[in-house]
Amino acid sequence: MLSRILDFARELLAEAIPAGGTAIDATAGNGHDTLFLTSCTGPAGKVYSFDIQEQALHNTAARLKEAGAAAELIQDSHENAASYIKEAAIDAAVFNLGYLPGSDKTITTTSSSTIQAIKSLLEKLRPGGRIVIVVYYGHPEGMQEKDALLPFAASLPQEEVKVLRYEFINQRNSPPFVLAVEKR
Repeated sequence: MLSRILDFARELLAEAIPAGGTAIDATAGNGHDTLFLTSCTGPAGKVYSFDIQEQALHNTAARLKEAGAAAELIQDSHENAASYIKEAAIDAAVFNLGYLPGSDKTITTTSSSTIQAIKSLLEKLRPGGRIVIVVYYGHPEGMQEKDALLPFAASLPQEEVKVLRYEFINQRNSPPFVLAVEKR
């Protein structure tokens, strides 16, 4: 059976992250991806989790504590993520674009910060590493972000990266899709 969008995103991440690896959650949200990344890296690895909202980091910290997992939580925009990473290279990064579920829908990711984050994380990505982006565009800022992100991703040099788009085209209400960037 075809994988659902979030399941497929996690499959792509799990394939790229070795035990002891380094992973980035560029949009902490409620901490689901951060916790998943810690299961991939294991206790010997490192996970950095970013969000601009204090509530998102609080939610993520609670989820990690409940599971007995740990990550470095950073209240800053993902466009600054690379400046916090101490490791020479990262194995993977994940973005869930849009807004914090159950929160203020006017606070969203933006195309400019997301594209800057992807550019800077690509520089830190090891060969074979992946950046997985779940694009939610069923709101005005999400549509603008999608409209900027797709041409940006398509313009990435094929000699350096492979870019995949995974989506279901027969679903209603602007269903999310996955963009995956794998460094050659």
